[in-house]
Amino acid sequence: MGLTRQYLRYEPAALFGLVASARAGVAFVALRGEQGRYAAVPACEHVFVWDTRKGEKVLILKGLKQQVSCLCPSPDGLHLAVGYEDGAIRIFNLLSGESTITFNGHRAAVTALQYDHLGGRLVSGSKDTEVIVWDVINESGLYRLRGHKDVITQVLFLKEKNLLVTCAKDTLVKWWDLDTQHCFKTLVGHRAEVWGMALLSKERRLITGSADSELRVWDLTYIQEVKDRDEPESKKSKGSPSSGAEENTEEDETLELDEHPEERIVKCSKVGSIMREGRDRVVTLGIDRMGKFLACHGTDAVLEVFSVLSEEEIRKKLEKKIKKARKKAKQNSEEEPEMSVELSLQEEIQRVTNVKASSKIKSFDLILSPKGELKMVLLLQNNVIELYNLDLSAQMPQAVRVSRITIGGHRSDVRTLAFSSDNIAILSAAAESVKIWNRSTLQCIRTMECEYALCSLFVPGDRQVIVGTKTGKLQLYDLASGSLIETLDAHDGAVWSIALSPDQHGFVTGGADKCVKFWEFELVKDESSVQKRLSMKHVRILQLDEDVLCVRYSPNQKLLTVSLLDCTVKVFYVDTLKFFLSLYGHKLPVLCMDICYDGTLIATGSADRNVKIWGLDFGDCHRSLFAHDDSVMYLQFVPKSHLFFTAGKDGKIKQWDADKFEHIQTLQGHHQEVWCLALSPNGDYVVSASHDKSLRLWERTRESLILEEEREMQQEAEYEESVAKEEQPVVAGEMQGETGLAGKKTIETIKAAEKIMEAIELYREETAKQKEHNAICKAAGKEVPFPVNPILHAYGNITPSAYVLEVFKKVKSSELEESLLVLPFSYVPDLLRLFNEYVQQGSDVELLCRALLFLLKIHFGQITSNQMLVTVIENLKKTTNFDYLGCASQCGAGLSLQDVLGFNMAGLQFLKREIEAKDEVTFFADATERFEEKRRKRKKKEKMVLAML
Repeated sequence: MGLTRQYLRYEPAALFGLVASARAGVAFVALRGEQGRYAAVPACEHVFVWDTRKGEKVLILKGLKQQVSCLCPSPDGLHLAVGYEDGAIRIFNLLSGESTITFNGHRAAVTALQYDHLGGRLVSGSKDTEVIVWDVINESGLYRLRGHKDVITQVLFLKEKNLLVTCAKDTLVKWWDLDTQHCFKTLVGHRAEVWGMALLSKERRLITGSADSELRVWDLTYIQEVKDRDEPESKKSKGSPSSGAEENTEEDETLELDEHPEERIVKCSKVGSIMREGRDRVVTLGIDRMGKFLACHGTDAVLEVFSVLSEEEIRKKLEKKIKKARKKAKQNSEEEPEMSVELSLQEEIQRVTNVKASSKIKSFDLILSPKGELKMVLLLQNNVIELYNLDLSAQMPQAVRVSRITIGGHRSDVRTLAFSSDNIAILSAAAESVKIWNRSTLQCIRTMECEYALCSLFVPGDRQVIVGTKTGKLQLYDLASGSLIETLDAHDGAVWSIALSPDQHGFVTGGADKCVKFWEFELVKDESSVQKRLSMKHVRILQLDEDVLCVRYSPNQKLLTVSLLDCTVKVFYVDTLKFFLSLYGHKLPVLCMDICYDGTLIATGSADRNVKIWGLDFGDCHRSLFAHDDSVMYLQFVPKSHLFFTAGKDGKIKQWDADKFEHIQTLQGHHQEVWCLALSPNGDYVVSASHDKSLRLWERTRESLILEEEREMQQEAEYEESVAKEEQPVVAGEMQGETGLAGKKTIETIKAAEKIMEAIELYREETAKQKEHNAICKAAGKEVPFPVNPILHAYGNITPSAYVLEVFKKVKSSELEESLLVLPFSYVPDLLRLFNEYVQQGSDVELLCRALLFLLKIHFGQITSNQMLVTVIENLKKTTNFDYLGCASQCGAGLSLQDVLGFNMAGLQFLKREIEAKDEVTFFADATERFEEKRRKRKKKEKMVLAML
């Protein structure tokens, strides 16, 4: 048997260079008892909490693999709900930083999250067009709401009513009654996608933002409140003929509202529009916690802030306007004409100011501080967080930028990376700056401004760095002072590649001007100081027929390989620049290549998604590997080995064996295209840069990697993905209408069901063994030792039925229904018998009743048609009733009193409705007559004042 080659596994070590991802929104969170100071932002699969005052990262809420797509803090400020690209929702405790609850229900990315005002329920909207309401306290899903035809963009709970409002890209705004779980009203007043909405004026007004510059404003009238207000007046109008005309008209309005079936609960009427200054679509529309300020922004860098007048402010402004109108009427004529004075919509919702950010805004959050300042945190597209303060006491409020978090990353994508010779420093360069990072602390130690960088290297000695730019310049920087020493016009086009010579006396560059230029380091006298400084001297040039994309030296410095735009790789002798070999076979240009340490192999990566391994002696192609699902962007050999890494536009980094032509492992972490990578000189570290603005560090561990095990793990991961994509099991008797079960089938629910099945099988086996053992003991006339099952022994010698209960209790509350749904019916009878036993013991009654009711719901037909289960169901019926009363007596008078009070309240309400319907009089009218009379007089007085004007 031959020896199997061992490989060492690379594991993710750190994520850095990222301030915030622009994928999800930003949100103020209450931390350490302070509000308006800490902001939570998405950072790829994690959530960072930044101290906006100090510019420091104070907390990292670590995710798994999927990218964060949505954030929502809880009303109490202790938790943060985070939605992910795969449809999962995790709730983090901000005190401990750990995930306490996980919900799985959506089949696509979560796009909207909202808590109710108490924090007990959470509603989520997704790209799968469905809305799910979750019970946070019970850690389970309540129901799924279907109706929208496109991506959900916003969801809102109403505080006072048990209603839900949702909007989507299908141009619709839907109202849902959560008591009956159905859509009772649909707003169709939009011609394009509805991107956001907000509730104002104590939920009496709805504002929606669409694809135009118009914010539509809708007045909300709750029908039940209209009836409650108008019914007493209409009843009493029979005895007061003087006020009959007013009350009759109001009664007629109420009756008109009842004529429309969709307006049984709420009536929406458009009152006007507020025009934004931006002409593009609304990206985010939101209000502060108090509902006093409204803000919105489009795809530009301007945040428009509006103030919403309260009822008291509206009343004062109306009184002032009435006085002004009355004064003007007196001046014009002696008699006061009748006129109506109303506030316009623009007066009720006033523009405060516009906030101009430094780049395009992706999201924002508002909070009103106790000092009367409005704090605004903006998440920008270029990896920046900005905090603005708005002094509301000023006559002309202007937003002032208080802080700006930028030091943690680049403004644009990193296009080149390099390691220092001592494996400590990392260079990263983008379109605007060069940054030097400390690998151990991941802190940025130098930031230097540059032009659009495409390639870079550390000068031997690690005191200077050279950057090749898109404009064809070579820029030399000194790291000690962080200054630009020298700039040379090297090429007429972009400098695509740079390579240090093995003797470290110079380097070579290749550019878009079809030239390969050779450079040497030299010391020249500096004009500003006595000491000499490093410089670059051009010594030779190699003219070619096509643009140069990549250049590399062989380790012995005898050969130079050049990748050209014509999809070939040319090999030249370094000393004479004579042509040696041409490597052709790629269908698209070769974007990257590298030569191994002994100079025998060259690997080329192309835009055709293939990697080819060639011999440098004869130029023969050893093997062609299909490497990535998109273009191969970077390739580099591990020092002193024939292993190499590739990075692709598919967001993956892969390790390969150039001798055995095998794929070793895949480093998954980036969520978008990987532009470049760099290996440390000792091969222990890999650093990579991606379009998601993140830099990732990977470390070589001492753990051996076995290819067979890696293949098995890959197959398991593919199976788990396929399970998630399978069709969801259908509940018998449930129609695919507006509502459905909240959960979904996942690999976790399948594993939970398998554990329950294994526990029931063990229970069956042990029960059968126990019966057989009892028979043997009876026949022998003496006690024979019974062998203990090792699993039961590990749990402390518990009974088989107790073991089933332990397994059942370990199923997550959010996965219980879905686990029972995939459980075969053959296990249900045993489970029902065990439930009967558990309920008699009085253990976990709530959990058991929940599971029992769900099993009865999904297997109702089979259970009722099975004669064997009739006695079981009868026993369960008696047991659950007995247990409920028994629990009440055990818990003392509290629960029984609660039941009595609830029963009495329900009975009184029923009697009230019966008497009102029979006698057509309001119950307890005498007690409320005085209050109603005062309110009616006040209302009549207001109408008289308006009529006089």
